[in-house]
Amino acid sequence: MKSKTNQVIIIYILISIFVAVVSHKLLLQYISNEKLPLYTFTTDLLFILFTGIIFKLVLSKNDNRNIATFEKIKKSNTEIKESNEKYDIVAKATSDTIWDWKIQDDNFSWNKGIENVFGYKPEEVGNNSTWWFDKIHPEDSIKMSIKLYSFIEQKTEKWQDQYRFRCSDNSYKYVLDRGFLLKDENGKAIRMIGAIQDITKQKEEEQRLKLLETVITQSKDSIIITEADSFDAKIPNIIYVNPAFSIMSGYESDEIIGKSPDLFNSPNSNVNALEKLLKAIKNKEECLIETISYTKNKDEYWVRLSMIPIYNSDNELSHWISIQRDITEEKKQEKEKEQLIRELTQNNKDLKQFSYITSHNLRAPLSNLTGLLNLIEDIPIENQELKEILSGFNKSTHLLNDTINDLVKVIIIKDNPSIKKEAVLIKEIFENVFSQLNFQIELYRPIIKLDFEKVSIININKAYLESIVLNLLTNSIKYKSENRKLKITITTDQIDDTVVLTFKDNGIGIDLVRNKDKVFGLYQRFHNYPDSKGLGLYLVKSQVETMDGTIDIESEVNQGTTFTLTFKNKQ
Repeated sequence: MKSKTNQVIIIYILISIFVAVVSHKLLLQYISNEKLPLYTFTTDLLFILFTGIIFKLVLSKNDNRNIATFEKIKKSNTEIKESNEKYDIVAKATSDTIWDWKIQDDNFSWNKGIENVFGYKPEEVGNNSTWWFDKIHPEDSIKMSIKLYSFIEQKTEKWQDQYRFRCSDNSYKYVLDRGFLLKDENGKAIRMIGAIQDITKQKEEEQRLKLLETVITQSKDSIIITEADSFDAKIPNIIYVNPAFSIMSGYESDEIIGKSPDLFNSPNSNVNALEKLLKAIKNKEECLIETISYTKNKDEYWVRLSMIPIYNSDNELSHWISIQRDITEEKKQEKEKEQLIRELTQNNKDLKQFSYITSHNLRAPLSNLTGLLNLIEDIPIENQELKEILSGFNKSTHLLNDTINDLVKVIIIKDNPSIKKEAVLIKEIFENVFSQLNFQIELYRPIIKLDFEKVSIININKAYLESIVLNLLTNSIKYKSENRKLKITITTDQIDDTVVLTFKDNGIGIDLVRNKDKVFGLYQRFHNYPDSKGLGLYLVKSQVETMDGTIDIESEVNQGTTFTLTFKNKQ
């Protein structure tokens, strides 16, 4: 700056001397006095030097003032630059969206957070408060704006609020907005600077925790939260219990907080279960036990108790949660069930023994009676009354013999829970049955349609399947309608790993509304046929279930009957 001033002074002096010399030469042409020009030129030089010195002093003073101003501007610019750099660094370092609102001009500016957090491109962002308020959720907008303008009117400096802000994809995020108010010398609000923080995850977590809290407090199961560490081989101390715990145990929360759940143990508690629990706590493992516990009134009750370890974000054990359920009634029912099973098992044994006694011990005297009756038939009897008595006795003896034979059949089926199965050709089974029913088939000539294309081989007990088919076909023929020709359709189908056999006829049918629960009962008869004993369907169901199969019936009176048999077809 000083060198520039010196240059200006030198140029000024040189130009002034040049002008003085030119002026002197011009003056010599018009004036003849030789001394006067020299005096005039000397005077001019002195004047030039004097004015140069004055000019330099003025310029130097002005330079000093300019230098001071320049340094001040430079310092101010440096401070502004540093402030902007800090602002940019803070804006980059934080995930907040920073905004600047010049209130008087209603001018709004945003940092890059408006794009990074909410997805708005620069050209989509408005520059006034209207754009800001339009993006606030309608349910939050009125409440938020009232609080904001009330804050501005009160002229306090700091403001914050929570609301939902709409993103560019029309979804909403929960935000925490904090603002700082700037005022002029008269205390009038002129500017507001704020930062919007995305708290959506915190809000969702808050709502989730609130939901969990509701579940815990409303749960009918007792829930206990304990400390992480245990001492003196005890369960860790309790820090929280839900209301259900107080209902179950009789203890209020302030009575047991800070104490170990060991106080609930009774002399009858399951020692092995408690040792298992303590071992799980030591190894920081989840555990489930059943034991007897004490109430506050020293009443015992059964409890199913689970201990679950809870870890923090650093994967360190922070707490244990225990979920307990009162299973006293369940245990009582379990004991009653066990007692009932024992009684039923004994009754079954007794009934089986009785069946064996009935079927075997009666056979010898029944055979003797049958033999005697056969001998009496060869003896002529003149007494008509005696003859009728012997005839009735003979008939009753044969009925008793048939009953015992039926009983033997049932015992044989029930006494074979596991029977041998083999691959059986279904067509071959039906051919054998048709041979046995040849007389009835020739007599009534039913229309029989067989379809074994989908399944032709089944893994089953051959004798049982043959007996089942024989009984079902015999029933179809026996209970045919007199008003139409008998039609019988038998098909097979494969469903996953099962085989379905369907027997359908158009006979007289069964009234299932009245007899649904009796169809497969022992000695249940639904038609007044003289040779009907009510044993066939009972045997069929018993044989089907012995082979792990199922049988279902559909029937309508005077329409017909359909039996559906399902068997597993695995080797």
